[in-house]
Amino acid sequence: MSGSTIHPRKPFLLLSTRPEDVAAAAELVSFREKMGLGRDGIVQIRLEARELGRVDVRDYSGIILGGSPFNASDPVKSPLQLRVEADLDLMMDEVLDRDFPLFGACYGVGTVGTAIGARIDDTYSEKPQVIEVSLVREDPLLEGMPKTFHTMVGHKEAVTELPDVATVLATGRNCPTQMFRVRDNIYATQFHPELTPGKFEQRLRIYANAGYYEPHELDAILAGTRGVDLTVDDRILRNFATRYAR
Repeated sequence: MSGSTIHPRKPFLLLSTRPEDVAAAAELVSFREKMGLGRDGIVQIRLEARELGRVDVRDYSGIILGGSPFNASDPVKSPLQLRVEADLDLMMDEVLDRDFPLFGACYGVGTVGTAIGARIDDTYSEKPQVIEVSLVREDPLLEGMPKTFHTMVGHKEAVTELPDVATVLATGRNCPTQMFRVRDNIYATQFHPELTPGKFEQRLRIYANAGYYEPHELDAILAGTRGVDLTVDDRILRNFATRYAR
């Protein structure tokens, strides 16, 4: 999606948990470009490398939660994962209390969902692929979006039950909750609006042995990204940046 570059006075904060330097760097670039931000418009904290501590959200225009190799529903969790989750739980307390702008992609579903008491499990997991998403409600972040669009997914867990404090905004054939909102300003998508087909392929290769897909499936997954317009969901992140930049 084209448009002028956004230069907020207060940057957006991207919280990443990817231990691979290449994946973490690519995630930062992906969000910055899709949100239409200048280089100083977003800062990244890698939670696998340092403790988050208490964040004063007033220092930022909004918070972005990137993807993660962690899953909220993992039956066994490492000390690192438990620490990261504790950091995010503390932050979510303030985000929910203030209704502070937050956008979580994929891992954000587990983080935000857990904070509001959603049931998160592997019932509606999806292998990496291009899917069609259908909008079911209007929302400022969906302004200018068609009723259906294609996007990329790949997740081991998803929402099975969503409490009444959340509003479903988009759904999919194999995963009913593809996007939801809590209060007025807190969002989560199961899909990855920040990805391009090239970045999708890069991430798939980085996590080739992480159990998201079988090696023989890669060519078919990549073929599914060809000839499909995967730029429509760019508008969601651009709308988030435009609405909350300050």
